[in-house]
Amino acid sequence: MDSILNPPSPDSNPSTQFERDRHVRFLEMMYQLLPSEYQGQEINRLTLAYFVVSGLHILGASDRVDKGVVINWVLSLQAHPKSEAELNDGQFYGFHGSRSSQFHSDDNAVWIPNGSHLASTYCALAILKTLGYDLSLLDSESILKSMKNLQQSDGSFMPIHTGAERDLRFVFCAAAICSMLENWSGMDKERVKKYILNCQSYDGGFGLMPGSESHEGICFSGTGGATYCAVASLRLMGFIGDELSKSATSCIINVPLLLDWCLQRQAIDGGFQGRLNKDTDTCYAFWIGGVLRILGAHKFIDEKALRQFLLTCQSQYGGFSKFPRQLPDIYHSYYGFFRI
Repeated sequence: MDSILNPPSPDSNPSTQFERDRHVRFLEMMYQLLPSEYQGQEINRLTLAYFVVSGLHILGASDRVDKGVVINWVLSLQAHPKSEAELNDGQFYGFHGSRSSQFHSDDNAVWIPNGSHLASTYCALAILKTLGYDLSLLDSESILKSMKNLQQSDGSFMPIHTGAERDLRFVFCAAAICSMLENWSGMDKERVKKYILNCQSYDGGFGLMPGSESHEGICFSGTGGATYCAVASLRLMGFIGDELSKSATSCIINVPLLLDWCLQRQAIDGGFQGRLNKDTDTCYAFWIGGVLRILGAHKFIDEKALRQFLLTCQSQYGGFSKFPRQLPDIYHSYYGFFRI
């Protein structure tokens, strides 16, 4: 009884083993009912579902979700144009992040502009693909044709059709969408390539946009990591191949400088930092590790030290926290599962 009334502080004695069963139970709880702390993320409900469903898939526990129910819910969030003319009205017809952004006609039958989002569309397709849904059954033409409206003259992408930022996060979302749909008609790849190359900084990393600081830990709505977004996008588009570290001189990006920047992000505690002078964090292990995997240089990671760091972020309640010995959250749990 005393342990219930006076629970120990989060992870005062972190485990030295990966607690898979606890993590599965943690994600099952998140699947059934999100804690009140996530109320402010209601607009990103589809993204939260992506972390839960994909996390269970990584843990080999996809059977814990009702696939039919989840698939039908995701499909219900797609925005559909009423006509060919509406498809050409400049809006984006992808997926809404939640019901709260899925507007309908008002009392005067005036159609309210849809709130579908590039990141939500990426998460929707990822969930459907993870659960085995045949993406060829989707209205992919509406997604891809309207996605062209989001690409800017410099090659970057906005996430919605009006009034939003533009940077590498949404470039990655667009590239991933085209890759999953196996159709690249939704973007001008050459313009995207030029934009990405302009984002590589003097130190080898990539900033979110040209001229900005190299970064590996930008979090938003289901994706992040400026350098990861840049390198992964180039890989998806076919502009760079595998094992880049072996053919660095012929690559369109500065691989030696990028490799040096990435490897310098592993800190003395074994974890990875997103940029110089930042604290180590669970999710950076994924972002940096992903880049090094694409570069064919993951063998240079001190895996033992990294694992030890990640296990200090493993919660006794299941899931992973951002920093050691804190409470877990869905986002960092997903990237912790993926990396460890």
